Amino acid sequence: MKSSNDLRTSLRAIDHKGYPAYKSLAGNYQFERFILAIDHVQGDPFASPSSLHVEILHRQAGFPSAYLDSADARIALADHLTRCLSAQFETYNFKAKGSGKSGLISTTHCGQEVLERSACQVLDDRIIARFHVGFPAFGRSINAGELEKILFDFLPRCVENTFFFKKLDAKKLETAIHLYEDQQELRALLQEHHLKAFVKNGAILPRKSGVSDLPMKDPIPFCSPASMEQTFVLKHIGAVTGMAIPEGITLIVGGGYHGKSTLLEALQTGVYNHIYGDGREFVITDATAIKLRAEDGRSVRNVNISMFINDLPNKKDTTCFSSMDASGSTSQAAGVIESLEAGAHLFLIDEDTSATNFMLRDEFMQQVISREKEPITPFLERARNLYERAGVSTILVAGSSGAFFYIADHVIQMDNYHPVEITEKVKALCNNYPTPRTEAPDFQVPKFDRTIPPFRRTEDSRRSRCGRNRGDLNSRTTSHEHMKTKLYGKDSFSIDKETVDLRYVEQLVDAEQTAALSYFLRYGLEQIIDGQKTVQETAEQLMKLMDQKGWLPFCSSYIPCGLAKPRIQELYACLNRFRG
Repeated sequence: MKSSNDLRTSLRAIDHKGYPAYKSLAGNYQFERFILAIDHVQGDPFASPSSLHVEILHRQAGFPSAYLDSADARIALADHLTRCLSAQFETYNFKAKGSGKSGLISTTHCGQEVLERSACQVLDDRIIARFHVGFPAFGRSINAGELEKILFDFLPRCVENTFFFKKLDAKKLETAIHLYEDQQELRALLQEHHLKAFVKNGAILPRKSGVSDLPMKDPIPFCSPASMEQTFVLKHIGAVTGMAIPEGITLIVGGGYHGKSTLLEALQTGVYNHIYGDGREFVITDATAIKLRAEDGRSVRNVNISMFINDLPNKKDTTCFSSMDASGSTSQAAGVIESLEAGAHLFLIDEDTSATNFMLRDEFMQQVISREKEPITPFLERARNLYERAGVSTILVAGSSGAFFYIADHVIQMDNYHPVEITEKVKALCNNYPTPRTEAPDFQVPKFDRTIPPFRRTEDSRRSRCGRNRGDLNSRTTSHEHMKTKLYGKDSFSIDKETVDLRYVEQLVDAEQTAALSYFLRYGLEQIIDGQKTVQETAEQLMKLMDQKGWLPFCSSYIPCGLAKPRIQELYACLNRFRG
């Protein structure tokens, strides 16, 4: 391994040369307290910035063993360090001057959720942090003096202030790790007590705005109905009290703007742990929960939707249903079956984003259009069997139909952001009205033996130039052998010009998760998918590989900054929406 002095010498030797000479710097360099690796050098000052990483041994970093001994502590530590490094880089970003992206120095900007990211990993013997640097230039000539300032002045300060325990605020770090461990413990307790969700008293559910995930200022704190209140004692924080939602069918009702959807949105992100100060730290939801909605126009492939849709006028087979342009009802029916296949034990549904004809049919409509003429069996008539025979609970926001009251085990009314349990009141009122049909015959969970056909590449993609994986989230375009991916933020990506639309997969919370899905899918298409393996086998093999070997198998030459681990449920959603 070369020394930091070798790097300095090489830098000065290429000063004012053409920009491509920067590529000679790629490699590893031993600094006094860390190793610096230059993984990928950008082609010119206007291209995506260069990818670097540093490695710090635990014996030098000095973190307590309690922060390194468990997987939960390591995830929380890595998240906290990523946030600290990002804050440090803000101080020095673009302080070095030059053209194009000269002087950029940045890493992942984390959101409110704690995710496993490639930006920082706590391994058995060391910490690895990945980041981007815009190598400075005069026009298109090397400005070695400015890069020397970044690598020998700015970067060592940031590393020193982030990755050495004595330099950190020990109390903040302890709070972050203990909070994550308590959240994980609460998840286990909910499962043990057959509960599907928990919302702590005092939680702040509303967000600052529709485009901000930060907590609202001066909101109404959450307070559980007494009848649903439970207390759990956790290792670090002690007793936490709040609303516990049991297994079964829970209805959330109330007037417009009273907080129904706000509660559901908090529950849908409750599959992730949150940072201190978010307000939703102890909004905890079953980790397998899936938010279901209608997705007009989505691709559906070989899904058995006969539980909900049968006897189509065109005689199309619904036991193996495919469509490149599914309707709202067929897309939501497919979503239910795909979610069962993905191992979901909880459905989260908002009536406002669902297909009305998929959710229910009132008595008047059934008299006008006889059941024999209607191919759809509504969700209302399947929800009870889904719970009792398939073990899948439902939390449903309803605002327009009282038919759902007849299947509910619990009814929560949101009244000016205050939850009130009205189950007994509703059950009494139900006796005064005709009971709608709430169950349909012939319930059967389909077999999950769908396979994924091998990807048939287009002539354009076959002719595409083979290249190395640049692996940079900011570049938006990467290539691996003959297969290229391009990221379009959180909502979608393309692979060999085939777009995967994920905009309605609402539990994706970070563009880095979408980037990771593009890597997973590319690897799956190249290494796993052979026309024989089922969707389940493919998804499980990909996640097992991630859990056992980390990011490296999915990357050709080095691990880039800018990937965040998705849940297996979102991986299934990605596989199901790939049209190739």
